[in-house]
Amino acid sequence: MVVKRKRGQRIRSKDRNGGVELLLAEDVDKLGDQGQIVRVKPGYARNYLVPMGLATIATEANKQMVESHRKRQDELMVARRKQTKAIADKIKDYSVTLEANATEEGQLYGSIVAADIAKSLQTAGFPVEASHIRMDGPIKGLGMYTIPIELDKQINTEVKVWVVPTASIK
Repeated sequence: MVVKRKRGQRIRSKDRNGGVELLLAEDVDKLGDQGQIVRVKPGYARNYLVPMGLATIATEANKQMVESHRKRQDELMVARRKQTKAIADKIKDYSVTLEANATEEGQLYGSIVAADIAKSLQTAGFPVEASHIRMDGPIKGLGMYTIPIELDKQINTEVKVWVVPTASIK
């Protein structure tokens, strides 16, 4: 087959399916996640994805390696979730007592925030960060509060927080 072209016009090569099959090494916005096999135009692959280290050619060896890595990651994730669930069950049975200076009416002079609760839980041996604690706002009064904690996207628990007045010595 003879291809006629005008002067200066290039012939672009494509495979039958219209692109190059790549294995993503990193998450790429609007394209896919790490380990996913995608089909892109040859120029996008040649000029951006491969040179930037975001993707590699999807050979059979690469596909098998990614699949075995994915299986190991899934096994590790199941074990980690099991451990996190056990921690969540222990936190549910635990209660935090925090002392704060307060008025006679029970209003705090300061406030109790997520960092205070996280510090108390860490002192008790629980691996909870302030970012895990889901509070609507700071606690500004004495009393008992039930505070939600999100340890993982799928693992949520609650902790009871008692805010008591600081003992004063007369």
